[in-house]
Amino acid sequence: MALMDFIKKQFIDILQWTEDQDGVLAWRFPMQEMEIQNGASLTVRDSQLTVFVNEGTVADVFQPGMYKLTTQTLPVLTYLKNWDKLFESPFKSDVYFYSTRVQLDRKWGTPNPITIRDKEFGIVRLRAFGIYSYHIVDPKAFYQKISGTRDIYTRDELEGQLRNTMIASITDLFGESGVSFIDMAANQEEFGKAVREKMTAVFTDFGLALDSLVVQNISLPEELQKVLDQRISMNMLGDMNRYTQYQVANSIPLAAQNEGGMAGLGVGLGAGLGFGQVFGQNISQAMQPQAAPAAAPAAAPAAAAVSPDDVVATLEKLHGLVEKGILSKEEFEAKKAELLKKLV
Repeated sequence: MALMDFIKKQFIDILQWTEDQDGVLAWRFPMQEMEIQNGASLTVRDSQLTVFVNEGTVADVFQPGMYKLTTQTLPVLTYLKNWDKLFESPFKSDVYFYSTRVQLDRKWGTPNPITIRDKEFGIVRLRAFGIYSYHIVDPKAFYQKISGTRDIYTRDELEGQLRNTMIASITDLFGESGVSFIDMAANQEEFGKAVREKMTAVFTDFGLALDSLVVQNISLPEELQKVLDQRISMNMLGDMNRYTQYQVANSIPLAAQNEGGMAGLGVGLGAGLGFGQVFGQNISQAMQPQAAPAAAPAAAPAAAAVSPDDVVATLEKLHGLVEKGILSKEEFEAKKAELLKKLV
């Protein structure tokens, strides 16, 4: 019976993994009813690491290269199995291959807003998302803490653990930093570096190296963003008022050099400050022709005389207001008709 069992067994001469399935981090070589031939060939490619496990205990770890499996190349396994130097028979062992390729463009994000205390806005809820990359550097730690004896372990199975751990660290950073949302959003690169430093130890404990971590966006929920937009608008409005006041102050010395002197400043001041009533009053004054001569003695009949030169001068001033956009063409035409009537 023992002879028949021996005949049924298959002996493995070559151990290798072609990584024909994307996203696999760990793969166990199929060993059912099979034993490894002494002197078998082991091929570990540049993007791989290989681990021999004997009865649940990690024995030998192989870096990229080609190996002939003997007691010399399997020192720990030889010790565990108490082989002597004359070992020549096939042996049983679990063989795991691990992919060391960099897992790129892995996404992280806050599924729900993180509530923090902001020094400018009080209690706010923040969202953040970005990408990161990593690769396996310690297959022994990865076997012991992550993949275990699974036939296949994929990166999708690891994703939730890494993402949730990362978000917990980000929540702590939000709370510990004391940096306002505005400053944090404006310095996403520095915030990403801080998150990476905090997460490096976690990845190392899993047998991984965190190659990069990028914060692509930090934002407020929609309702809080609307409040922030309103505040920004109010701040911009305040700046515009100060700017207008500055412009008016600069226009005072210039007004004295222009025709009409300080009298023309009233129109510019009214328009600059946006006071509709003051603006209307100044326009009305600018549109009035020069005052009529004093009335004749009581014995003489009263007559209001307007000289053509005064009318022309007034029209020129009004036309200048049209060119500046202060007075509309319709208003100009109406006033022109009124002044021409006074010449009749």
